[in-house]
Amino acid sequence: MLRPKLTLRNYNAQISESLANVKAINKVIRFGMPLRQQIN
Repeated sequence: MLRPKLTLRNYNAQISESLANVKAINKVIRFGMPLRQQIN
């Protein structure tokens, strides 16, 4: 679940939580990107 606030108290755990959120957001953005094809 993506939340705007970090829920974990440990700094290293917060870093991991942030990276996991970024990875999930990037995956969602990638699904919405149109596929580009070269037109000859």
